Amino acid sequence: MAKNTEKKITETENTELEPKKKTTARTGRKKAESDKDKEDGANAEEPKKSTRGRKKKAETAVPDETEVIMKAMSDKKAKGICVLDLTSIGSAIADKFIICNADSSTQVLAIADNVEDEMIAKCGRKVLRSQGKENAFWIILDYSDIVIHIFKTEYREFYRLEDLWADAKRTDYEE
Repeated sequence: MAKNTEKKITETENTELEPKKKTTARTGRKKAESDKDKEDGANAEEPKKSTRGRKKKAETAVPDETEVIMKAMSDKKAKGICVLDLTSIGSAIADKFIICNADSSTQVLAIADNVEDEMIAKCGRKVLRSQGKENAFWIILDYSDIVIHIFKTEYREFYRLEDLWADAKRTDYEE
């Protein structure tokens, strides 16, 4: 029994002499890190910024998403295009509402489809949720920070979102 005890002590002493090994969370690889490096800060890693849920922007200039959306609406002859900037309102569910209307449900659907296509092509963003394509009276496209409302004209006059969010800064799009 005495020999087994001596053997265990020897193994413990050897591991204390080796540099400490740390397992990184992402890769599961072991990384050697000595106490001296910790004190000197020689191998100190800078914290990485989280990019979860966001795509890296390309080196080329990325077009303004609001401009892309308004241009896509205008290409399909949308009327009354306006942007409500909701950033100053603390209880708002998005940073911007972009609102427009059209005279027919076919045109409302065409505007929505064009906005989705242009946002994918020019900004690399897919719509998170969309609602209302079944009847095309009022289609909502949700991009989390931007929510797009495309109304049939009589529904826009009835719901008057611009009046509901009257505290927001309003910008009308003129082409």
